[in-house]
Amino acid sequence: MQIERIYVIQPIENDRYSVLHDEIVALIESAGAEYIDTIYQNIREINPATYVGEGKLAELKPLLSEDDTVLFNGELSPSQTLNISSALGGVKVIDRTTLILDIFALRAESSEGKIQVELAQLKYLYPRLKGKGAALSRLGGGIGTRGPGETKLETDRRHIRTRIHALEGKLADTEKRRAMQVQRRKKERVKTIALVGYTNTGKSTLLNTLTGAEVFVKNALFATLDPTARSFTIEGVPFLLVDTVGFLQSLPHRLIEAFHSTLESALNADLALIVCDAAGEYETQLSVTLDTLKEMGFASPYLIVMNKCDLVGNTVTLPVGSIPISAKSGKGLDALKARIMQALSEKFVRAELFVPYARLSDYNAARSLLTETDVQYTDDGSRIKAIVPAEFIGRFREFIVKN
Repeated sequence: MQIERIYVIQPIENDRYSVLHDEIVALIESAGAEYIDTIYQNIREINPATYVGEGKLAELKPLLSEDDTVLFNGELSPSQTLNISSALGGVKVIDRTTLILDIFALRAESSEGKIQVELAQLKYLYPRLKGKGAALSRLGGGIGTRGPGETKLETDRRHIRTRIHALEGKLADTEKRRAMQVQRRKKERVKTIALVGYTNTGKSTLLNTLTGAEVFVKNALFATLDPTARSFTIEGVPFLLVDTVGFLQSLPHRLIEAFHSTLESALNADLALIVCDAAGEYETQLSVTLDTLKEMGFASPYLIVMNKCDLVGNTVTLPVGSIPISAKSGKGLDALKARIMQALSEKFVRAELFVPYARLSDYNAARSLLTETDVQYTDDGSRIKAIVPAEFIGRFREFIVKN
């Protein structure tokens, strides 16, 4: 199979482009395509027809072959996409959103993930079908045309509307099931911790290290898309750790909306761990993550975890209050666990109990509600050190001798 060759048009606004450009090259590689070169364009005034000026397109046109693809590192309107393609001799033109959707299509494995990807793709493609005519026949493969469902772009708009409606119905059903899972977890009294943050900061590696799982890990943007939940314990207390899809700078709102149900695990968590790359642009990563969570209505407590600290010579410059770790080597994980318990201190009570043997049956009836950390047997009964969920402390009040 021929590897798709990508030329990038990089708009420069307010002298900011470096981070976005580095990301777009990584995204191209994540999509399995080949990055060729970039044409930069200072934007003082947006051209309504083609966004960038005609002179810049004329500069790019002789560099292109018939099968090359031009990627605009931003978001284009349907008419701008068509106009740029026409000005460049009919080559395929995509924008940043199309590329991200394509990577999502490659990564989605669960039925819910596939539904969300296809729905987002169709909603994005729908207004772009009008007027393409024969040009659609050239878009039968490569970035922007693959994904769960493999919906052909030649399909008429009415069929696409019907498909969108059907997918929305399926997604609503999966969201109901997810809501039931959340309620069941609450009844089972297991506290949930969500891993959130920028893509490729090591969230899946951290999940594997803490839980002993074997979740797929790859040094690529959006290597994992579907949420993954695994159980683990701290001081014997059970927790559920949930890995979520990574964020990205300038992640289009429609993509956040499309994956809102997947990200609800973060919204419903008792605690979030915001994972950043200590060796990367962590200030941008943290800012983007917090802004995205704010847009989603996130209100849970959180800890800032600076991963890959083994690649940083000095951790003093990292954000104040953050927790430096290396998910790969395990460095700093004991400190992280201690901070997790500290952050959730209002939800747990450390107590010492004395249970007379005559009352052992009463104690055993509620024993599953707490976590015993030490038990000593005496002539009169058992002395127990335990961690008790705050909502159940009343069940053990008569046995508590110290807390």
